[in-house]
Amino acid sequence: MTTEHAQQSQEQSGHTRRRFLTATGGAAGAVALGSGIAGAAPAPGGGGRVAVLGGGVSGLSAAHELAERGYAVTVYEYYDALGGKARSMDVPGTGTGGRRPLPGEHGFRFFPGFYRNLPDTMRRIPFAGNADGVRGNLRSGTEALFARGSGRPDLHFPLRRATTPPRPGDLTPSWIRDQILSVLDLGTRLPAHEAAYFANRLLVHLTSCEARREGQWEQVAWWDFIRAEEMSQEYRTLLGIGQTRNLVATRAEVASTRTVGRVIIEALLLWGLLGRGMDGPDADVDRVLNAPTSEAWIDPWETHLRSLGVEFVLGTQVHEVLYDGGRVTGVRVSDRDGGGERTVTADHYVSALPVEHARLTWGRALRAADPQLARCDALRTDWMTGVMFYLRTPTPVVHGHVNCLDSPWSVTAIGQAQFWDVRDFSRDYGDGRARDCLSAIISEWDKPGILYGKTAKECTREEVVAELWAQLKDGLNDAGETTLRDEDRLGWFMDPAVTGLGGPDPRNREQLLVHPTGTLGNRPTARTKVPNLFLAGDYVRTDVDLASMEGANESARHAVNALLEADNSDAARCRVWELYRPPELEPLKRVDELRYRLGLPNTFDLG
Repeated sequence: MTTEHAQQSQEQSGHTRRRFLTATGGAAGAVALGSGIAGAAPAPGGGGRVAVLGGGVSGLSAAHELAERGYAVTVYEYYDALGGKARSMDVPGTGTGGRRPLPGEHGFRFFPGFYRNLPDTMRRIPFAGNADGVRGNLRSGTEALFARGSGRPDLHFPLRRATTPPRPGDLTPSWIRDQILSVLDLGTRLPAHEAAYFANRLLVHLTSCEARREGQWEQVAWWDFIRAEEMSQEYRTLLGIGQTRNLVATRAEVASTRTVGRVIIEALLLWGLLGRGMDGPDADVDRVLNAPTSEAWIDPWETHLRSLGVEFVLGTQVHEVLYDGGRVTGVRVSDRDGGGERTVTADHYVSALPVEHARLTWGRALRAADPQLARCDALRTDWMTGVMFYLRTPTPVVHGHVNCLDSPWSVTAIGQAQFWDVRDFSRDYGDGRARDCLSAIISEWDKPGILYGKTAKECTREEVVAELWAQLKDGLNDAGETTLRDEDRLGWFMDPAVTGLGGPDPRNREQLLVHPTGTLGNRPTARTKVPNLFLAGDYVRTDVDLASMEGANESARHAVNALLEADNSDAARCRVWELYRPPELEPLKRVDELRYRLGLPNTFDLG
């Protein structure tokens, strides 16, 4: 069982992520929940050789599409396991009596109903007993809890899609405004005029043409767009911070209105609750997996890709993408510890590393060949990492996600065991004492907490855990009702990618792209000006425009399509789904396009 003492010992012994993964046995060999599923054979004819740099969601997605089209694919991955930030990890030394080790993770994963590219890939990953592959392992969260601190009333919302959505043609601006106001009236303490103003601002964004969104709202921070600074603290907390920092690790004061409005407000919340633009008739707003991520998704994916002929070279550090004569000529790599340096070659190269690592591999000549690579230096990343708490007592809290609105560290969480209907937590994991896992994410690492008055980066690992637990209790333990009890907490786990906490140089190898104003102009396309180099990753420009697994998968589809074009291949192109655009609003957007060209504000923009 992971205890507080065991975690402290692990940190004091200097366990890095490399040592941790080596100690836990490297890449998963057997698929825990669907082993032995044979995949389809590669397409006949085939293409050339492709080197995919990075084995996260974007790299595996690209490898999947290429292998299905007959290309010989080799994936080079830094760690000893696949999946990147999406994978789950064994907590070392915690499994006894034939049980698996306790499951750890970088942070909880969720699959909103508006995701359509990623679920399409998941359908094509065979899984025993599931007609639609690993997508059948998704379970719906039916509610969301916006927990308030210091005894303030919580906000509790159902997340099922509307049972009587508006008929085509009934979706009018006045109908949308009424729906927004009715939601804001459910338990919030927003002054009526502030709720009305916010509803109006959403109408402005909903009816803005694409040119205005890119030319105007991309340059305006969400905080300024909704005039948060002039409003009440309730307004700022609920509609500013709660919609940005707690969800995508971007501060409302700098987050692009285009991204926040288009993805979080429209696709995730509004159209999701109306059941439009969703991944099938059974898709709900919030979905999670029914087991640890690697068991339910990544391991079966690896097995399927191997059946398609994909090769994996793990424990490999990519140092430089070599460029000469107008093409990539190879990639200089080594073993993760620096030994075994060599150059690997292929006909085509897909760089699927996270941007903070990918840009370090692009030399001066390569950057000169395509200036968009140099612009990636301006892209920003930030910390959004979690802690898993293992509990003696089942603690579902709510059947979905929790957003601790008043927490200074912008904490979100989910009780996981309630969704793992194919698992019995105490029977299958650890030493049999833990019956639940509360997975919590810290999105704000640079503001003082409530226990020590220090930022998360200034705290030691043990202080981070204590502080996070205190903030969770402040939000979840209402007056007269105790949800989290100290005596129930058996242990914890934090991603070993986070190192040096409490010291002069805290680091996080697994950061997340954030979306300040002006970010869009620095995001590259999947196709580069180098004919055999393609980019995939959540930083690449996509329609979903959000650092997410969906964005990573969509970017991989664009990269593969660009590769097929460059190769003059007659293979079918990858289908790419775009975010839903309601036809009822298109006439208003066409009017706005004319107004934007004339230098006029949006029709609904009252300033």
